[in-house]
Amino acid sequence: MTILEGPRVAAKTGEATSLVILLHGYGADGNDLIGLAGPLGGALTGTEFVSPNAPEPCRMSPMGRQWFPISYLDGSSEEEMRAGAERAAQALDAFIDAEIARSGLPADRIALMGFSQGTMMALHVGLRRSEALAGIVGFSGRLLEPERLAGEIASTPPVLLIHGTADPVVPFDSLGLAEEGLGAAGVAVETVARPGLGHGIDERGMVAAAQFLMPRLGT
Repeated sequence: MTILEGPRVAAKTGEATSLVILLHGYGADGNDLIGLAGPLGGALTGTEFVSPNAPEPCRMSPMGRQWFPISYLDGSSEEEMRAGAERAAQALDAFIDAEIARSGLPADRIALMGFSQGTMMALHVGLRRSEALAGIVGFSGRLLEPERLAGEIASTPPVLLIHGTADPVVPFDSLGLAEEGLGAAGVAVETVARPGLGHGIDERGMVAAAQFLMPRLGT
C-alpha cells in the first residue's frame, strides 16, 4: 500500500491542538491546496494543515496525481475506477491513522477538507471510520456510490458541502444528490450554493468553511 505524504504547515500558535487534512483534486497535488492554510489559519490558529499527494500519477496530467482514474476522462474501465478508489481509500485511511499516532490528537480534533475528487475521498473514507472526525468540508464534489453508504457508514461527523452553480466539471446537482444520500444515512449536512461559480473555491466558500470548522476545532 502506498504511504501518502505531502506539504505541511504548522499551527500559528506553535503547538497544534487540531489538524485539517486537505485533499486535492484530480490532476493536482498537495501543493494545490496547502495554500488554504493561510486564510484558514487566521481563524484556526491552533490548527496544523497537511495536504497529502494522491497515490497515483494522473493519467491525464504528467505533473499531477489522482486518487483514482476517471473512466470518461482517461478511458479506464469502471472496474479500474472502483479498484483505484478502494486502493486510495485504504491509503487515506492509513494516512489518517498515522497522523493520529504522530500528533497524539484524537479523531474529534481532526477534520477533512477536499476539493472535487478530494471531496469524494473525504466523504468515502471519513464516514467509514469508527471514531468520528471533527467534520468534513467538501468543495465541488459528489458522493461516491450513495447506495453503499447506509450499509457501510461507521460514524456520522458533520458535513459541509459547497458547490458553484456554474460548475462545468462536477455538475451542481451533485450537491443535492450528496445531501440526500448523506441525510438518508443519518449524517448532519449543511450546504452552500455559490451562484455563478465554476469548478473552484471562492472567498465566500472559504468563509463558510472557516465558520463551520471554528466551533469544532477551536483555537
